[in-house]
Amino acid sequence: MNFVNLEQIENSLRNATFCMLFLTTFLYWFYTAFYSTNPQQIINPLSLTNIKTNFTYPDGFQANNINVSTTYLPINPVLNTEREEQPEANGTNGLLGVSSLVVNLKSIAIPRIMMGVSNLLLVLLLLVRWEKSGHFPLSNLYESLMFLAWCCTFLYLLYCTSFTLLVEKMLGSLIAPCSLLMNAFATFSLPKEMQQASPLVPALQSNWLMMHVTVMIISYATLIIGSLLSILFLILFKHKKGTPKKYDNFINNLDALSYRIIGLGFPFLTIGILSGAVWANEAWGSYWSWDPKETWALLTWLVFAIYLHTRLTKGWEGEKPAIIAAVGFLVVWFCYLGVNLIGEGLHSYGFFN
Repeated sequence: MNFVNLEQIENSLRNATFCMLFLTTFLYWFYTAFYSTNPQQIINPLSLTNIKTNFTYPDGFQANNINVSTTYLPINPVLNTEREEQPEANGTNGLLGVSSLVVNLKSIAIPRIMMGVSNLLLVLLLLVRWEKSGHFPLSNLYESLMFLAWCCTFLYLLYCTSFTLLVEKMLGSLIAPCSLLMNAFATFSLPKEMQQASPLVPALQSNWLMMHVTVMIISYATLIIGSLLSILFLILFKHKKGTPKKYDNFINNLDALSYRIIGLGFPFLTIGILSGAVWANEAWGSYWSWDPKETWALLTWLVFAIYLHTRLTKGWEGEKPAIIAAVGFLVVWFCYLGVNLIGEGLHSYGFFN
């Protein structure tokens, strides 16, 4: 396959990805706004094992009563959040409960499938880019934005069966537009020269490229998702006054889920910084140069280290650590994007290729 054909394929995939992410964003917003969901709805829409078949017939004949048991997220070792179950729904009410559940499953299936298609298109786009350039597509800001969009959609699809339906719709309404904005910024705002595949600059011609940059982007995506959940928690927590009590546990589990995801992203960030230090020593003869990118990566690490420290040792939960995570959200974005836009320091080739 010649270069011209690859160029056309890349352009088609980029346009298709943008359109699919746009439609996915619209659908998540639509379903979040117009399809109501019980905050205690079943967690895993792919498995209906939580539905027990029991039904009491009017004539007294006993078959299994339909019991829609709704389960929260697994118990958090720090928050000690307990699982809760809805009261048994017998007879007609039980049937209505199952009917409502099926409607909710169908309502979330369409945007989830579209998110999966967007993820697949991003994979194909990155593979075509790899074939064109001859190296792993993480050599500049354009390629890393596409990879970050892929990581966010992939992690969302990976975690979505751990969310309640309400959380899934809310988070999808945030992840989809974030990925769309990454795609749009890379396509319409970055210089055209950067969007063209080119050989690696000498500083990036190393096996550490895939190891260091991949791990860092995965950590950014994970921390962004965890921080978004914390921001969502803060918004709901601020407006929970006057809401039914059943929403209290929902908010608590939202906080616990954010904690788990940030706890996953922090080791990736640590490994990424350490691998970057080893690569820096090979490339520049020094493990640490206080380059702007290095400094902000360290600051990001410290913010989330404080977040985990307050939860693990101080026993903080709820609003206080969520505020720290919200600050971390801004720090992550500046570390990743802001420093690149400044275009100064040893990592400046990430923007000006």
